[in-house]
Amino acid sequence: MAKKKSSKDRVQEALVALGLESEVVTMPATTRTAEDAAKACGCEVAQIVKSLIFERHDTHQLVLLLIAGNNRADMDLAAKVIGSTLDRADPKKVRAETGFAIGGVAPVGHLCEMAVYMDPDLMAFDDVWAAAGAPNAVFRIDPHSLSQATKAEPLAPS
Repeated sequence: MAKKKSSKDRVQEALVALGLESEVVTMPATTRTAEDAAKACGCEVAQIVKSLIFERHDTHQLVLLLIAGNNRADMDLAAKVIGSTLDRADPKKVRAETGFAIGGVAPVGHLCEMAVYMDPDLMAFDDVWAAAGAPNAVFRIDPHSLSQATKAEPLAPS
């Protein structure tokens, strides 16, 4: 019987499939919070990509917000940009539909398609660090490449 693919392997495969030159790195310490990840990666907290999953209130579809580590998701702005208020997604639904557990949600490698919105503050950096499917796994990437690969819409006022 074939071994079940790990979330980290799924992220690495997604990076390759998307043509992104990045490698999943397993850190010796946790990268669960933006602060922990910044320490482990040796970067600013603002360079950490928080992958936050919410559920549209109107359709119950999952939505991914990619937020700079030093920012909080602006839910009023998100509602205006997305066209629906957002509710906190149930962790079981996130796991079942994306294949990731809360704390290790990556911006790529999801089991399902979903709309993606990206914090424009991430574009200020040459590279950013994102979760890679486990509480101690990350990958470094150019934010413009990440935005293109995920087809992210800017999470900014129009």
